[in-house]
Parts: sequence; C-alpha cells; structure tokens
Amino acid sequence: MPRLAFYYEFASPYSYLTAARIEQLAKDRGIEVDWRPILLGPIFRRQGFESSPFVANQKKGAYMWRDVARIAANLGLPWKKPRIFPQHSLLASRIAFAGRKEPWIGAFTRAVFHMAFALDEDISKPELMIALLRELDLDADKIMRQAETTEVKIGLRAAVAEAEALGVFGAPSMITEKGELYWGNDRLDEALDASFVRIG
Repeated sequence: MPRLAFYYEFASPYSYLTAARIEQLAKDRGIEVDWRPILLGPIFRRQGFESSPFVANQKKGAYMWRDVARIAANLGLPWKKPRIFPQHSLLASRIAFAGRKEPWIGAFTRAVFHMAFALDEDISKPELMIALLRELDLDADKIMRQAETTEVKIGLRAAVAEAEALGVFGAPSMITEKGELYWGNDRLDEALDASFVRIG
C-alpha cells in the first residue's frame, strides 16, 4: 500500500483543515497516512522568524484568518479563531509523536485540532490532554508518562530536524514515497493523486 507522509503542527490553522480530511481521502484511494507531528518554532527561527510569519506580517495574518474561515465553512468544518496564536503545542506534539504509529493517532490528532480551532481550548493544558485521551478510551496516564520520556523528547526534536532536511518549511506538508514535497492544505488532493498507484 502506498504511503504519504503528513507533516503537521497543532498550532497551524491550515494543518487543521488538512488533518480533518486526509485520513478518509487517503483511505478512499488506498493510501496509508504516515502521521508526522512536528514543531514549526525551530524551523521558523532558522528562517529568521521569532513567531509565526502570520504574526510577523499583519496583513498576511489578517488574510490567513479570513481564508481559513472561508475554507472551513466550505468544508463544513467548525471554526473559531483562537484567542492565543500560535498555541503552545509542545505537549500535544509529544503525545502525537509517542503515538504516531498507533491506531488512535488519527482520532487524537483530529480531536486536538478540534480543541484548538473549533472550541478555542488551550491545548497546552495537561488536564485537557488527559481528558481527551480518556474520551478515546486510552490509557491516559501511561501515554502521558511516555510523552515525557527522554526518548520521545529527543525523537521529536530529531523528527523536526529530519523534516527540515527533507525540505519542509511550513505546515501542512506532505511527502510522497518518491520524495515529492507538497505544501499547504490546497495541495492535499494533488499529493494524494501523486501517491496513488493505479494497478492494471
């Protein structure tokens, strides 16, 4: 089965739009999603930004909020502009990294994005992550402990460095098995089409 690597950041509004759709769209094409949570902060800092480029450029930021609201409405996705932007996504990212190969990663990822961009919840709060994991019928205490291990902390940092080395400069980004990089929510279908292998 072909695979598509999906790089996403929980503080990214456009990643929310992609994460809400990618698993089902990939399944319809017979493609497996390789969930790759990352942190954009280190990547942005090496680009010369202390925060999101949407914060640094006010006009770009204002356009982004309007654009995301329009797309969410067109897709039928709930949307609420967060009071805090960018959100502090380290804890959620560590949990996702720890569970990136588990069957619950898609549901967890969508739930965190829903918290951040539909409910305007502070995803940095451990109690919210614990409640979310329990709602998914998971062993929240075990997963939270795993997320704070040295292995996960180092692994997530290495994953960010690897993503940057592969050309990832923003999120969402998708990389096919052939190494083709697609950036942005509006490139999801193109990335999936490029990953699809037609037989016969």
